[in-house]
Amino acid sequence: MGRSLRSLPDVADGLTHRERVVLWCLKELQEERGGRHVPTGMLYGTVVEHVDMSIDEMQSILVRLIGYPLHSSGVV
Repeated sequence: MGRSLRSLPDVADGLTHRERVVLWCLKELQEERGGRHVPTGMLYGTVVEHVDMSIDEMQSILVRLIGYPLHSSGVV
């Protein structure tokens, strides 16, 4: 049993804890910015305040959740 319970998807919505943190931070930052796009670096800085993850992991979560590759500008 090598996987932590936090890495298992929640039965209610299928999101892992880490995915939920990324989405929550994105929502909060978009609200703070008046609905404007959030730079990936800004999102990453906020995410790592709540959970330890690499930029590559956060980007792969974003790609998986939004369904298409990130723009080269780094804006979500």
